[in-house]
Amino acid sequence: MPRPSKYSPELRDRATRMAIDARKDPETAPGALARIAKQLDINPETLRNWVRRVEAGQADTPGIETVSDIERIRRLEKENAELRRANEILKTASAFFAAELDRPHR
Repeated sequence: MPRPSKYSPELRDRATRMAIDARKDPETAPGALARIAKQLDINPETLRNWVRRVEAGQADTPGIETVSDIERIRRLEKENAELRRANEILKTASAFFAAELDRPHR
């Protein structure tokens, strides 16, 4: 029987996200795991193991996505924003041309 975790799922989720984000930034990457572990009073090796599991896609905590999932979500959010902007441009153009058609010609 596995022993209960010393850390809450919320702390695990938060620490893992912070570590993954910090490692993406070249300025904060060096020593990120040790720094975050110390801030959150977690054993650095424990945090390292959590991050490895998430990066390998083996996260067992609900709410934690793998790195590829996080990147996919960011890419889709960016694409969604671009499509919304394009849709607004098309709506504006459509209204403009509809007004042109309604205007009486000489």
